[in-house]
Amino acid sequence: MRKILLGLAVMLFLVGCGNPGIDRSNALVVIDAGHGGHDSGAVCAGKCEKDIVLQIADKVADHFRKEGYQVYLTRGNDRFLTLGERTRIADRKNADLFISIHANAIADRNRFEAVEGVETYFLQKTRDARSQRIAAKENAAVLQGTDSLSRNVIIDSVLNGPKIIESNKLAIDVQRNIMKNIRQGYNDAKNGGAKPAPFYVLVGASRPSILVEVGYITNTKERHRLFSSDYQKRIAKGIVKGADHYLDNRKREMGF
Repeated sequence: MRKILLGLAVMLFLVGCGNPGIDRSNALVVIDAGHGGHDSGAVCAGKCEKDIVLQIADKVADHFRKEGYQVYLTRGNDRFLTLGERTRIADRKNADLFISIHANAIADRNRFEAVEGVETYFLQKTRDARSQRIAAKENAAVLQGTDSLSRNVIIDSVLNGPKIIESNKLAIDVQRNIMKNIRQGYNDAKNGGAKPAPFYVLVGASRPSILVEVGYITNTKERHRLFSSDYQKRIAKGIVKGADHYLDNRKREMGF
């Protein structure tokens, strides 16, 4: 009986600690901080998206490293990379996951305080007008000069196959864990959900790929939180825990 209780105690300890016995050293994650350089991304009240996402990307990288992962950042400073450069890094490094980090915004000033929330996207066409608008905003800097027919051909070329299914699963796991971690300190945080959208930064990477919109820079409450170290750490931890869950499930599905 004593041995049984001791075994249960060990199991509970491992679960509570995120199962530190799992070796993550063979897993490589590429983290992409959106925008950079001349491309500031969304701007509101003197704050730039490119700065927020770089700060969060650094914290995400730190959390992944603490869990034993190999990590590569597409940018570690204020520089611009093209769409091709970002996704080629993930393929050249043969990454297991590609995670792009962005901050959201809306154009209608009358709705700045009404629209908020964290959202995680995977590549897919959608009829949802809001998702299309968000994708168009993020795509603008990398698709200058590309006509709509070419854009559709690019997306159609990658929409079939396991990458999309696996990206959907990854998005769900990451979104769920981000919200779990944020709400432990900010219980009014809004869950925007895991959604499909035609983000072109997700097209080129031939591996499970997601784009996380960490909040709305146009919303005063979220903007203040996004520049808070505590809030950033909660987002980072949620992203990593979501990736943990996804990769562990994937191993089980493949019989490892």
